[in-house]
Amino acid sequence: MKPLKEKVSITLDSDIVKEIRDLAEKDDRSFSQFINKVLKEYVTQKKNIN
Repeated sequence: MKPLKEKVSITLDSDIVKEIRDLAEKDDRSFSQFINKVLKEYVTQKKNIN
């Protein structure tokens, strides 16, 4: 069973949005999929440090 996803709204700097869009395209992912991937990696890394 797939994990549940929750719809959220955030405000980001326009230069960051452009960079994320570019990186997501290079990674062949949607904007949301890429942000989810990056955040998941970040949270996992932070959990392992503490």
